[in-house]
Amino acid sequence: MEYETAGDPISGLKWTRKTTEKISNELTFAGIHVSRITVGKILKKLNFSLKSNRKNISNGGKSVSNALKEKRDIQFNYIAKIRDKFHKSKSPTGSVDTKKKELIGNFKNNGTRYKREDDLTNDHDFLTYALGKAALYGVYDKENNRAFVSIGMFLKDGNKLTSGDTPEFAVESIERWWINDGVNFYPDAKEILILADAGGSNGYRVKMWKVKIQQLLCNKYGIKVTVCHYPPGASKWNPIEHRLFSEISKNWKGAPLIDYETVLKYTCTTTTKNENGLKVNGVLVSKQYQKGVKATKENLDSLNIVQHTINPEWNYTISPN
Repeated sequence: MEYETAGDPISGLKWTRKTTEKISNELTFAGIHVSRITVGKILKKLNFSLKSNRKNISNGGKSVSNALKEKRDIQFNYIAKIRDKFHKSKSPTGSVDTKKKELIGNFKNNGTRYKREDDLTNDHDFLTYALGKAALYGVYDKENNRAFVSIGMFLKDGNKLTSGDTPEFAVESIERWWINDGVNFYPDAKEILILADAGGSNGYRVKMWKVKIQQLLCNKYGIKVTVCHYPPGASKWNPIEHRLFSEISKNWKGAPLIDYETVLKYTCTTTTKNENGLKVNGVLVSKQYQKGVKATKENLDSLNIVQHTINPEWNYTISPN
């Protein structure tokens, strides 16, 4: 179940690729005899839910769809294999992504909380009335159930933001995790595994993402970085979505995010009830990141990158120069 779980970053609902019958059969092989009906009840208690198909992917035909499905399955299996390898060698694995950007100001935040009076908020959620937006880029370490979140303070000039969720912001956020948490938990680590989505500031097509990994992680700290991307449209399988972002959303539900300090407070007080509950550290980032910066030929020539034989566009290792 560990690598078969996906989740909603907002509601916290979870689901799995395995059917209750398959789970029941695998438990039987392990000496645990339980029916598929009981498995369904247990999954419900663990906050899993049934999900239906949605016609949301344009793939150009049945043959392309089948090919994509096979490629996706190969990638999921490969990610599980690489994660297991890093786990056995006690090397760090970081699940990374940017949470949905939040308007900062007196705006409605869905959910309820115990109060004597209602919070009165603006009747329209326009950027015009906001201080800006908060972009939460997180790194989740499953082995220690810890996360580090860089909260980008994307301010506005008129009706436009002065900063963006750029590759530089993404990699600097990973660097902050490494400085604050990674080095302390993995002092002897020589290699890091990064699990990322296929798109966004850390997308597999983004050249500057790879350049910044080379400059800010590999060359600066002398470590190798292996990156495995989840297939397009499969970001919900990234552990950070349902292990970190959904918990943050639940922690601040019903509370207007009136300023960046409020976002930081709710982010850093996010936890879970289990024995080794989630712990989150965070920091506000006032630096403004210029959008649209392209990698130069010199940058690309300096990349010390090796693509893996399996799905090479999604799996690669960058080493120090």
